Amino acid sequence: MLSNTNAHPPRPRGDDTRGRYTHISTDSFSDEFYHGSARRAHSRLAALSVYPTGIYKASMTRFGRRRGPALLCFCCLALFFTTFAFHRRFVSKQKAWPLPFRNAQAVAFGPEELRKIWEWEVLSGHYPSTRPVPAEIGFTSPVKNPALPAGGTHKPHLTPDGTVYQYTLGAGAQRIYPDLRNRPPEFGHPRRPIPGSTADLDRILEQCDFDTGKYVRDCHEFLRIGAGLDDAGRLRREGTDDLRYIYVLDGEGDHIAARAQAATPNTTATIKLKTTDNWERELQLPSHNPIDQRAPSCSEDDPRIFHMFWAGPFTDKPYMSIMAFLFTQNLGLHLESPPSVPAYCRPQLWLWVSRGPGEAVPSASAEDDMRAELRSNPWAAPFLHPRFEDVIRFRLWNTTEQLDSIPELKDEWRRLGNDFLKSEGASAKDRKDTKGKLGTDVTLDGKATVDFKTYNKVPVILSDLVRFVLCHRYGGVYLDVDMLFLRDWEELWGWSGSFSYRWAHENNYNTAVLRLRRGSALGTFLLRTALMNGLDFHPKTVSRYLETAHMEELLFRVPDALFDPGWLTCDYVKFLWKYTYFQRDRPPFPPFTDFDMFFNTPPEMSGGPSMIGFDGFFRGAFLYHYHNEWWKPFDRARYWPDFGPRFADAERMGREAIANQSTSYPIGLIPNDEQDLDWATVLKRTFEAYIRGERPNMYGEWIRW
Repeated sequence: MLSNTNAHPPRPRGDDTRGRYTHISTDSFSDEFYHGSARRAHSRLAALSVYPTGIYKASMTRFGRRRGPALLCFCCLALFFTTFAFHRRFVSKQKAWPLPFRNAQAVAFGPEELRKIWEWEVLSGHYPSTRPVPAEIGFTSPVKNPALPAGGTHKPHLTPDGTVYQYTLGAGAQRIYPDLRNRPPEFGHPRRPIPGSTADLDRILEQCDFDTGKYVRDCHEFLRIGAGLDDAGRLRREGTDDLRYIYVLDGEGDHIAARAQAATPNTTATIKLKTTDNWERELQLPSHNPIDQRAPSCSEDDPRIFHMFWAGPFTDKPYMSIMAFLFTQNLGLHLESPPSVPAYCRPQLWLWVSRGPGEAVPSASAEDDMRAELRSNPWAAPFLHPRFEDVIRFRLWNTTEQLDSIPELKDEWRRLGNDFLKSEGASAKDRKDTKGKLGTDVTLDGKATVDFKTYNKVPVILSDLVRFVLCHRYGGVYLDVDMLFLRDWEELWGWSGSFSYRWAHENNYNTAVLRLRRGSALGTFLLRTALMNGLDFHPKTVSRYLETAHMEELLFRVPDALFDPGWLTCDYVKFLWKYTYFQRDRPPFPPFTDFDMFFNTPPEMSGGPSMIGFDGFFRGAFLYHYHNEWWKPFDRARYWPDFGPRFADAERMGREAIANQSTSYPIGLIPNDEQDLDWATVLKRTFEAYIRGERPNMYGEWIRW
């Protein structure tokens, strides 16, 4: 028998530490050739791990067992935060020191002045909410509130220590919540809201608050049923009385003059703010009288003006905002002349046009030049028709003139110099995304050269300032141009307080919608505080102003389901490799998970838009916000104002403008048209059919020329 010199000696019985075939040499099967580099790298890492251990031991030897590790941890944290701070200041797009290296949330007023602001707003009838006043404000006596019903269930309450009142004392008219629905034989379109009616934002918050787990889908059903938008086809049979949120006033109430409530001064200073030498000691407030909620709807102090701001060439984006305004708001276009009853107030849309950089002073001929450009632009020319002259106004934006017209800013804004116009603490001039031409070209072939990260943000940053200036000077509501009206705003005009809306899942404001009372104390606070911070009106910065000063309740944070119904399902939070999405288990309709779905509806969803139409698009919400997307056309196949023979010149100009542009899309049953119509296309063609006289608006009214 041949012997194997490489064989291992036989394994003793009972030795289970080795496998059955361990005596066989495995050198020929070794993976060292493949994994040797990884092992060597591991050895180097092991060698490097000695250094932290050595540093740790050295710190204990030098400073002791307690102080050594503590000092080491402090040095590591200091290195981390220093690196982060320098990265944010010199590398990131913000180009600004992070908090607490910079004071980005300083407020202009101290505790006494903030208390005066609160008192002025309540006594002026600008606080129709039943939510408690923050205890930090320190009211030592109940403040009479003409915007709440007298003798209501919300009596003045004290804080647990019995020193501060948190609820205001109602002194206004009683509220009646009617059952709103169509009655036979009415069917097919909802009624217009009751003139002078009001949406109770407190009740809406109860049903739509994201923090309490409310779904946007359920919120929209609540909004439809409570306002009668479900028409005569109501499917819910019981329990709908609790879903009423629209009220009308009954009785005059006991209205209290703004200057008559000074018997018991509120002097308990409980507001906690960072001490600063820059506090303004003398707060000058206008002598407003409280609102009369039973007065005619139109008044100088409460005009029904929608402000919008646009910079760059006029495209289909402001065109669609104006079209949605004409289709939904109570403009009386179905009548030869608007009604002249006291309860009726005809809203207007003011589109502010900027023809250059924010700091530029328009030339003497700028107004005439703007008019000439509008007449030669196919998307703007139709709205210069005499039929719209009382409801649509194009106005030239002049930064210098506007800031000089605001008492809170006129004497000091020029001193800012290079710090003029900041956004989240960074100067607009230092940001990388403020370069390039103003405005964004719409591309029909889908090959855009810009996206939401690269387009010029100067108009966006300027518009953050514009909205606060316009609302404080003229009153009304500011809306971003990338928002479309979905229903009449009558009930929101009735809410006498200020409001904005929630930034998706975050507890911040999105001022894409901003309602401020003309010349209000809240407006004075925001303007003066922003002036201290380089006129920084970024929504998140404004949120910090209000939070620091305990002013958040004065600017009601409306649930985003009312104005931005697709945001939550399109939003997400990323932490390391994990993504967290919101409400995709029960989304609203349409179930968008990306804002692009509005312009490019996926094939599996594209059968719905043309079949369901406008009536099924986030029904119940007041607005839809498509978040920029300036470069995407609403209607690729018919990219012109399609108003028929009455506006043939505008259609001709529109066709000529795209004569050399190519586009591609699947062709369906109809020649030269898309196979499936996207949601954006369906809304555009719906609005245009109304202007052509081929269909009524959402309330069953036919336009008359």
